[in-house]
Amino acid sequence: MIWGSSIFQLLAQQSAAYSKRQLEELKAKAEKGDAKAQCELGMSYNMEVFMGYNSSTTNYVESVKWYRMAAEQGDAEGEYWLAGCYKDGKGLPKDCSEAEKWYLKAAEQGHAHAQTSLGYMYRAGECVPRSYAESTKWFRRAAARGDAVAQFQLGMYYQNGWGVDTNLVEAYKWFLLAKESFQAKKEAQNCIIDIDEELSASQRSEGQRLANEFKLRRGQPEIISKSPVTTETTESPKATGTAFFITNDGYLISNYHVVKVAAKVRLVTGAGLIDATVVAVDAANDLALLKAAGTFAPLPVATSRGVKLGATVATVGFPATGLQGFSPKLAKGEIGSLAGAADDPRYFQISLPVQPGNSGGALVDARGNVVGIVAAKLNAAAALAATGSLPENVNYAVKSSLLLSFLESVPEVSAKLKEPNTKDESFEEVVKSAQAAAVLVLVY
Repeated sequence: MIWGSSIFQLLAQQSAAYSKRQLEELKAKAEKGDAKAQCELGMSYNMEVFMGYNSSTTNYVESVKWYRMAAEQGDAEGEYWLAGCYKDGKGLPKDCSEAEKWYLKAAEQGHAHAQTSLGYMYRAGECVPRSYAESTKWFRRAAARGDAVAQFQLGMYYQNGWGVDTNLVEAYKWFLLAKESFQAKKEAQNCIIDIDEELSASQRSEGQRLANEFKLRRGQPEIISKSPVTTETTESPKATGTAFFITNDGYLISNYHVVKVAAKVRLVTGAGLIDATVVAVDAANDLALLKAAGTFAPLPVATSRGVKLGATVATVGFPATGLQGFSPKLAKGEIGSLAGAADDPRYFQISLPVQPGNSGGALVDARGNVVGIVAAKLNAAAALAATGSLPENVNYAVKSSLLLSFLESVPEVSAKLKEPNTKDESFEEVVKSAQAAAVLVLVY
């Protein structure tokens, strides 16, 4: 059986269990009301999520407790997992009406795995009346958001005429799309082999065209691959840059010049390679607001008015990936000037070394707050012509006060911003937070 994977399940690839210290840190965040931490803490008590079996450390009651806290804050991931507990009777009595209610809440927020779960429930008649029409509807919605499991199921429906008219070209299309993901790759490949001989060359060509032209519903991201390095797409990005999350529901910031000519934008995240959409831009100040689906670790944005000359700043980004690789890179330096080139008040001059690909990265202070967005280097050719020497570490960042002004025009985002940190953190913690929020931007 193939099954959906959430951002939290992917943690299992990195660690099968939490250390005592990690649990304490996670619980502290959860107790302060962090919905993402609450949901992740629920995961830590449910070892089936990580290990695939009921271990001696599993505590479903505690899982439900933390899932509910996240769900009652409107967190789609918490709603999804709480629904599963009600459906399976894990940690509380089985309750079909509650399972359906919470799945629907998550599904209505665009949670693809909740939509896929509803598709399975309606097909089996589990907790809801059996209905292939309803099952098809929910699989279709999840597939439109890039859920490979739902795409595979739609392929099966069209191949076998379950709730829809048999259409092998449509089946072929959905199998081709599902094959791009690790979640359904093997099963989809087998089905492609099964129907390949039944299709004419023109039908196969049409199925491939439909798959290539597939557009995601309402611009929502599609999970393409487990790893950006192993993705099977032959399409190469035109450019790369950096971005960072500012809300836990997937809004993020980069430079306008990074995405200016993009027909498609993809992000390399801890959840794999996902698509993002450009929501709004401020071309004059080189800012772009993007949106991806999922739950992420955002950075707080502070006003830049209080930043002092000589203050320590850092950025985590993805410079020159063709030469340096895809791992995130740290750069540390100081505020070299409170104005940019030609005393432009919109920028800081920064001494930390940056390269092409760092553009769009968060410039964070000693408290882990965003105070700028890495944007540019001093033009080496112009400096050489003017002074006879090349510049060294003369770089610029857009001030965060301009970012905050930009976000005021998008109230649904500005209302979700984290409160700035008011106490200094260890440099290691600052870097850890910056790394968690940073993503590689691929522009097509």
